[in-house]
Amino acid sequence: MMPDITLIEAVTQALAYELQHDENVLVFGEDVGKNGGVFRATQGLQARFGERRVFDSPLAESMIAGLAIGMSAQGLRPVAEFQFMGFIYPAMNQIISHAARLRNRTRGRLSCPLVFRAPFGGGIRAPEHHSESTEALFAHIPGLQVVIPSSPKRAYGLLLAAIRNPDPVIFLEPKRIYRLVKQPVADDGQALPLGQCFTLKEGHDMTLISWGASIHETLLAAHELEHAGISCEVIDVATLKPLDIETILYSIEKTKRCVIIHEGAKHCGVGAEISAQISERSFYDLRAPIQRVTGYDVIMPYFQLEKHYLPSVKRIKNTVLTIMECA
Repeated sequence: MMPDITLIEAVTQALAYELQHDENVLVFGEDVGKNGGVFRATQGLQARFGERRVFDSPLAESMIAGLAIGMSAQGLRPVAEFQFMGFIYPAMNQIISHAARLRNRTRGRLSCPLVFRAPFGGGIRAPEHHSESTEALFAHIPGLQVVIPSSPKRAYGLLLAAIRNPDPVIFLEPKRIYRLVKQPVADDGQALPLGQCFTLKEGHDMTLISWGASIHETLLAAHELEHAGISCEVIDVATLKPLDIETILYSIEKTKRCVIIHEGAKHCGVGAEISAQISERSFYDLRAPIQRVTGYDVIMPYFQLEKHYLPSVKRIKNTVLTIMECA
């Protein structure tokens, strides 16, 4: 019988599987060794696989990224952790100028099979630079893939796929749901496909599109709306880049209405790109304007106000009810 595990435990399980089955896989970053990471995602891995394969780095994000790029260019498969997404910015030059471009720059002679992991998002009563959702920065960059799991099963399968991928993957882990739910997850090494949405709930009146921790509120809203006679289809984008727009368009063709939910700021968020592609390709299927329920265009507030910043079940439901009145 498969044990029920949390999302954070699924991350640990996936890392351990790849460390055991691929000698080229390495795990390193800030406090990931002896301490097992700030959220304990790598707990026990150094004791099991040794200090040569699971080790701590200095608090130097540019160095972490540069080291991972050099390792991957020479045939290793590093999984590098940034302690929080808010600390990733010193590494942006290395990630954008080198990791994302190495395959193109060398005309395919070299590539970067690496994963950059980072906990992200709000909801844990932390300062603003521990709580940001700036995934859109990376989704804009050619050469990068951006993956965000929303459950233990998808965390396990998508992280396996990211580690095995021949190009760099930004793997963002929504820490608000690290320990929120448990699922049985088989430790069988079965990866889930990157670049594919997951339909979590079938429906015919409304399409709700989300990813990461906001999937939790989106599903709660969908079930409550069901009692009001509104059937919502819920899509977990999972891979923001490359975007599986076909699954989304198929749903829009059926429901004719759409709400996009995400934690990140509204302006130029990933939801804007999804909305644009729907408008470009399925405009005549729509019976109402596309709506977005997102974070606000302000710095992430401290914990006293973060619940007002994050998309809530109430905001999602009110937006859906407003759209249903249009047609």
